[in-house]
Amino acid sequence: MKKEFIATENAPGAIGPYSQGIIVGDLVFTSGQLPIDPATGKLVEGDVKVATTQVIRNVQAILEAAGSSLEKVIKATVFLKDLGDFVAMNEVYSSFFTSDLPARTCFQVAKLPLDAVVEIEVVAHK
Repeated sequence: MKKEFIATENAPGAIGPYSQGIIVGDLVFTSGQLPIDPATGKLVEGDVKVATTQVIRNVQAILEAAGSSLEKVIKATVFLKDLGDFVAMNEVYSSFFTSDLPARTCFQVAKLPLDAVVEIEVVAHK
């Protein structure tokens, strides 16, 4: 199995021992993305809508670096600090994913890295 590692300055660098994403065959796997501004390396300020927008932009940058796009996402996993933010997150999410919707799972988790309010990872076709 050949793995190709994805690295782009248009998304935040890894804050641990992992890659931004990996290509295996025709599939792209992104690591979970936090609402970190790649220009500053800091969490964006604002509510879950602002955070979700940044997270999806980070995912988009990794997919584009891999030769893919949001339109080719097969499966998304969303981790929320508070499931009470589901409707607001979904409002932003649905503005990026408008047709040929990917499968998706959403969980409330006890805590996310850097105490973020949302994290999203995806699997996409290349």
